[in-house]
Amino acid sequence: MELVEIVILAVVIALAAVGLVGGLVVGSRKKRKLPPPPSSTPTITPPAEPQVGEEAETPRDEARRTIDEVGLPDATAPAEEAPAVEVPAPPALEVPEPTEGRLVRLRARLARSQNSLGKGLLTLLSRDNLDEDTWEEIEDTLLTADVGVAPTQELVERLRERVRVLGTRTPEDLRALLREELITLLGPELDREVRTEGGAETPGVVMVVGVNGTGKTTTTGKLARVLVADGRSVVLGAADTFRAAAADQLQTWGERVGARTVRGPEGGDPASIAYDAVKEGIAEGADVVLIDTAGRLHTKTGLMDELGKVKRVVEKHGPLDEILLVLDATTGQNGLVQARVFAEVVDITGIVLTKLDGTAKGGIVIAVQRELGVPVKLIGLGEGADDLAPFEPGAFVDALIGD
Repeated sequence: MELVEIVILAVVIALAAVGLVGGLVVGSRKKRKLPPPPSSTPTITPPAEPQVGEEAETPRDEARRTIDEVGLPDATAPAEEAPAVEVPAPPALEVPEPTEGRLVRLRARLARSQNSLGKGLLTLLSRDNLDEDTWEEIEDTLLTADVGVAPTQELVERLRERVRVLGTRTPEDLRALLREELITLLGPELDREVRTEGGAETPGVVMVVGVNGTGKTTTTGKLARVLVADGRSVVLGAADTFRAAAADQLQTWGERVGARTVRGPEGGDPASIAYDAVKEGIAEGADVVLIDTAGRLHTKTGLMDELGKVKRVVEKHGPLDEILLVLDATTGQNGLVQARVFAEVVDITGIVLTKLDGTAKGGIVIAVQRELGVPVKLIGLGEGADDLAPFEPGAFVDALIGD
């Protein structure tokens, strides 16, 4: 009986302990869910009144100002102007040197390279005994200067006859004789004017052709200066679309004298650009249109045929006034080969000899005229902008033989 009572008592104590522990757990959970009681009633601060100007720094217990008393910006005051951006002025146009007598002014450059021809001939002609050996030396001197076989033989025969008739041979007589015969050989009767008349409603059109490296584009730019110096207005056509920067080079030349340049994309159709240039010249009422064509080897049949296409397209506006062939004087007889091929493709009307100051073979002037039957109209005597001169036979010969 005592054992039973002990067991019952133990069960009762265990139940009581479980109940106590459960109550403690529930109570602690309720305490964590309840928010803490407020310590005191919160103080609510009203928002500050809006302030204006100096009022923002004025204590609230001081006298307030009305809106009329507050200094406000003057609405009628003009706004501060932004500094003006200075636009750079366009470069001043250059005034080319007059073309009249230009070759005389450049004579010294020509004489430095050419006097070996003239002085050599004078020295030989001044010998006491003009035997066959001397005449052969005279002939060799002329051939070395690229005068050409036929013109050389013609000149030697005339000199022989003149010296025989002259009898006495003072230095002055010989110089006058040689000067006269050389001028005759150069064809003083040939028309050397660059024709740019055009029609009643169309400008004069000049096409410039030549092989690579002759200075063709530079010559076109310098020719523009020659025409501007003579009072003509010029439009340039950059139809050399195969050489990189050729159009830029020509445009730079034009901008220096106020000539507009018509150009197209690199590798574009040269004939189309040439056509547009003439069209632009008509629209502007320009006096002359200069067309720079692509430099091409005279051995390239396709390129030469294309040159003929440019000519045909341009002639849809009207006939070409000039087709100038640019030749490098330093190439000598090779230049004559080039000239023949170009003459077969287009009707060359005049020749421009460049770099004549850099060769002692001035006889190329005579040879190329005889080969093509057209006159040398312009010669280049340096790298300066105004070193392109109209060709004057008398001044040229004077530079050859000296005073």
